[in-house]
Amino acid sequence: MSESIFRPTLRTKRLAIGSTVFLAFTGMNAPAAVSFAQVKYHEYVISRPEYKRQYGSWTVVNIPEAFQVNAIHATLLNNGKVLIIAGSGNEKDNFKAGTFRTLLWDPVKNTYKLIHTPADMFCAGHTSLADGQVLVAGGTLRYEVLKPDVKKAGGTMQVRNEDPNRSRKVPKGTVFVSPAGDEYVSNDNLVVPAAGKVTKMVRNKQGVKAPKTVVVTAQQAVFVEARDKGKDKAVKKMTQFRVKGLKGNSGETLYGMAKAINFNKQDYQGIKAAYEFNPDTEQYEKVQPMQYARWYPTLVQLPDSKIMTVSGLDDTGYILNGQNEIFDPKTTSWSPAATHYFPTYPALFLTADQKLFYSGSNGGYGPPTKGRVPGIWDWKKNTFTKVPGLRDANTRETSPSVLLPPAQDQKVMILGGGKPGESRVSTAHTDIVDLSKQDPKFTAGPDLPAGGTRYLSAVIMPDDTVFTTGGSADYRGKHGSDILKAQTYHPDTNTFTNAADPTVGRDYHSEALLLPDGRVVTFGSNPLFGDKGDTLPPTFEKRIEIYTPAYLYQGGERPQVTGGTTEAVRGKSADFTTPDASKIATVRLMRPSSVTHVTDVQQRSIALDFKKTASGITTTIPKNSALVPSGWYMLFVADKKGVPSVAHWVHVK
Repeated sequence: MSESIFRPTLRTKRLAIGSTVFLAFTGMNAPAAVSFAQVKYHEYVISRPEYKRQYGSWTVVNIPEAFQVNAIHATLLNNGKVLIIAGSGNEKDNFKAGTFRTLLWDPVKNTYKLIHTPADMFCAGHTSLADGQVLVAGGTLRYEVLKPDVKKAGGTMQVRNEDPNRSRKVPKGTVFVSPAGDEYVSNDNLVVPAAGKVTKMVRNKQGVKAPKTVVVTAQQAVFVEARDKGKDKAVKKMTQFRVKGLKGNSGETLYGMAKAINFNKQDYQGIKAAYEFNPDTEQYEKVQPMQYARWYPTLVQLPDSKIMTVSGLDDTGYILNGQNEIFDPKTTSWSPAATHYFPTYPALFLTADQKLFYSGSNGGYGPPTKGRVPGIWDWKKNTFTKVPGLRDANTRETSPSVLLPPAQDQKVMILGGGKPGESRVSTAHTDIVDLSKQDPKFTAGPDLPAGGTRYLSAVIMPDDTVFTTGGSADYRGKHGSDILKAQTYHPDTNTFTNAADPTVGRDYHSEALLLPDGRVVTFGSNPLFGDKGDTLPPTFEKRIEIYTPAYLYQGGERPQVTGGTTEAVRGKSADFTTPDASKIATVRLMRPSSVTHVTDVQQRSIALDFKKTASGITTTIPKNSALVPSGWYMLFVADKKGVPSVAHWVHVK
């Protein structure tokens, strides 16, 4: 951004002269002194009112050490507090110790509260429910082990049950014994359903067809590890294992089968557990577990307020092959959904015609050639219509996507990203698709000003812009590649403008979300190394940084919403009191964020038509539940300069 609009004052000139004198005394430290002078001048420039009116400003919040957590997930609650979930926080020692953490932060009072966390929710999926509770599903069963560190053979065991009369519980720690006497230990609890019965017509010895009941074996997968070290513990062909301690019919009908227990890399493994976080009690409440374990899943609300849950690594470390399921908040239970394969953390957006659009943004696990093409998924008919035109489709890992404001336009933008895995290649391309068209296709948007960027955060703002910040050029900030830049995308002109630069780098495991007062807060960052030379161990970034947008420095009083509807019904009017009706230009209903791994499929901004009344304004909530899903929203009014009010919370049903 340009600083030429500022002329040095006498104070600035004195600072420069003083710095020059300081150089004379520092000798070999001269470069550091020059840097000091430049820093001071920069601090002066960004503190000027005219600078803030054009670019905004940043403030760092240092959290008390006792409340510092590794921010992996963040959700804005309907009471204005932010739920920050760490789980084990990508710290293996925390995982081994069972130390799982959640922080509840009140940005208004700047108070903190640690929440008892009953499971490792690290890399789970989550979304706000229609009643304001937060559904958290999945998490971590086991940390990855890289190939050089694999000391014991491990792999997937299919546990089979041939007993049609009962299901079988197989507790964690069950030992399976090979024909050679080698023992393999399971790492999770599972229940294998009873075997099925099928009646078939078969010919008897006399050649006459007669009905015969055939038992169909039931099976469940579990990860096992050899009890002892040794290359001879590897299993390379299909082998049957008995369950240690079982005898007679129990031992004959319950057994294990495996063909690949080896010393390859062992990936992260997911859990089936699911919880609802209650903002009123500030506690997690356990609900029925999922049918499939998931690590890196995406959860997205459907028009009927049920939650579609897709993808993730299962409890053996393999990516699910399209086994999706739906959560019903009324019964707190899960049911199977249409089968379709997605890579992990896919960006899925509920469209106005009740389908799900996959933008191509994803978290990365899965084959680099599978599931990378964007498209529209009709989960009711289970059809997937590819959407063409996305540039660099195989360079969209770790990229954000947003449903551009207002949501009625049905335009989705994808921003940056990188090639699969630890590739250094990232893209500066943005692409936009108009889903309201009969045959939608991506068209090129403006390149990101900072160049190729992974892990960029993108936040929809009350003035119909998209604020973007952070990210890194390389994988997980390698080679000191964090990008200390921010910019604002303007959908009306299809351009970026510069914003004030953040001071805290944000890459992997970072989040950003809009606060009810119109500011943006950023959390987290989990670089791979702690220095530009990639030699020092990393430090997880625990500071919070808040961006105050330029619209809050325009002078004068910002518009207010002093009261009105808190329970709104789609298709009906909603009234709000305000002393500023005459200067209100726009009214927006904004869904609060629920974000992880720069994936935020929940945020959306709906434009509301309005009329002025004697006490304020009256609006009508759109009737379409796919455009306005049930739940809590922030209502912002803004004046002609784009200056928004503090949000008024509205519950839409």
